[in-house]
Amino acid sequence: MRIRERKEFMNKPKPLAFPPDTPVSEAVKQMSEMNYGSVVVVDPQNKLLGIVTERDLMKRLINQGRDAHQTMLGDIMSRNVKVAHADDNVVEWLQIMSNERFRRLPVVDNQGRVTAIMTQGDFVSYTWPDMIDHARDVTRATISSNLQFVLIAAGILIYTVILIAFLTS
Repeated sequence: MRIRERKEFMNKPKPLAFPPDTPVSEAVKQMSEMNYGSVVVVDPQNKLLGIVTERDLMKRLINQGRDAHQTMLGDIMSRNVKVAHADDNVVEWLQIMSNERFRRLPVVDNQGRVTAIMTQGDFVSYTWPDMIDHARDVTRATISSNLQFVLIAAGILIYTVILIAFLTS
């Protein structure tokens, strides 16, 4: 399944985007008001430069004793951010995010502008039913393809029971 086919992708609000020279305090204020876990840092063409997550705030601002009014987003943002495109496969990205231990994935258009921020939760919440359906289909196919062996084994077992019953009587 493609990211663009996910219900939550279509309903995602526009990500909070700021230039790198924005004070962290301004971004945190809007993050708090809107209940967002991250903001994207963009250039004047609205292309992604980095991302600032709650984890970045904790590690690069609070832990280092920096002042949120004096520190700029560009100073604490994560750079070289992995980005997805709307036509990318959901399960592949879920695996990458899980293996590389990050929870937020910017989705960009062909010009590199952020269109959405997907989270592991967005993928997992709708991927579990798909995975369960897939497991059910695989189980059915496995049983169907091995049915002749099951029937042969059952026949041999029944024949053996009848033969033992006949010989012992």
